[in-house]
Amino acid sequence: MIKNGHILFWSITVALGGFLFGFDTAVISGAEQTIQTVWQLSSVQHGLTVSIALIGTVIGALFGGIPSDALGRKKTLFWIAVLYLVSALGSALATDWYLFLFFRFIGGLGVGASSVAAPMYISEISPPKSRGRLVALFQFNVVFGILIAYFSNYLIGTIMQQSWRWMLGVEAIPALIFLILVLFVPESPRWLITKKGNLADALKTLKISNPEGAVAEMKSIQNSAEIDRAATKVPFFSSRYSFPITLAILFAMFNQLSGINAIIYYAPRIFVMTGLGTEASLLSTAGIGITNFAATLLAMNFIDRVGRRKLMLIGSVGLIITLGMVSYSFFTESFGGMWVPIYLFLYIAFFAFSQGAVIWVFISEIFPNRVRAYGQCLGSFTHWLMAAVIAFVFPIITDALGGGITFLLFSGMMVLQLIFVIKMMPETNGKSLEEMETSLHYEKV
Repeated sequence: MIKNGHILFWSITVALGGFLFGFDTAVISGAEQTIQTVWQLSSVQHGLTVSIALIGTVIGALFGGIPSDALGRKKTLFWIAVLYLVSALGSALATDWYLFLFFRFIGGLGVGASSVAAPMYISEISPPKSRGRLVALFQFNVVFGILIAYFSNYLIGTIMQQSWRWMLGVEAIPALIFLILVLFVPESPRWLITKKGNLADALKTLKISNPEGAVAEMKSIQNSAEIDRAATKVPFFSSRYSFPITLAILFAMFNQLSGINAIIYYAPRIFVMTGLGTEASLLSTAGIGITNFAATLLAMNFIDRVGRRKLMLIGSVGLIITLGMVSYSFFTESFGGMWVPIYLFLYIAFFAFSQGAVIWVFISEIFPNRVRAYGQCLGSFTHWLMAAVIAFVFPIITDALGGGITFLLFSGMMVLQLIFVIKMMPETNGKSLEEMETSLHYEKV
């Protein structure tokens, strides 16, 4: 139970960036076929239309840390909200294909930047005992946004003329709400201290978020800032930060090497490969969305109780088994009944309970205050780059090697992930961000 209403409000507000992230990513699914017809797009143009937002996401993730450090977390979130709002209205009102591409691209920039700024902000204003749950609100809202986008597309598609424009334009409503509410959240006290030396405003926020320990927490942040200042000339890609850099890259890579985005993007195709009809395939796809939502909600109640590492251990074993069972079904062609959908529902549940909930929390915790924005950028960029690569190669691999080998490869990657969790992944639960710097043993300057 999170008792501090201010922190809860700030976290929910910033996590709306995750809702828009999920909504913006999924909403195109209801409009893409009509758009192809309206502008008579070739298959190449159609592919670019669907993927242009993902290209923007990769770029937004790569450079999202620059404004986060230069302008502050709050101002960056405000401009992310502006990008979402302009993208929604521009995409809905676009008069030609090129304008449509431009507005979808800047929406992608917002998605990528929000995956950097939002988890980082929530991590920096949260108390250690509830940080996991609060940062996981971001991922919960991503999943919730995807569900609402599908539901919104269905409703609009049945009652509106020019429904594809309304599908895309309705995102302006939550974007405007996000833009207004973010004006009422304070700047991150850690950014104020480490980047601006503004102790007075930082202390005001800390007294709200941590009334009894505000002064002690500020001194801890100041001490951390003094250590960081000694490392000012040390580049981010140096031996000093090699351990958290390695953790962030490997965690983000394994997140996508589980095959999660390939399975979500190509779920109907996978179910058809097992012999299900089109209608049953679409129904099974809806089941994946509901399972993802329910398991993410469950994970939020456990991430601060049992810790990040235990969730990852449970999830890794579950993913190895469920992916192995899907592979076995393809090798033996034992597709009778609904076994493959059931295995994939279980797969989604294990993923959402572990990696899905933990990734943004863990990456936001493991870097020192001075370079957290760069670290969050690196993790987010790796995640989105791998998402694009896996989504691109999945149909090629399945056509060339078949479903059995493809899912066996994913299962093998999860074996490697299990080894990574056992051998390398530290537990971050219950520690302040400054305590983390000590426990991760950064190389001294």
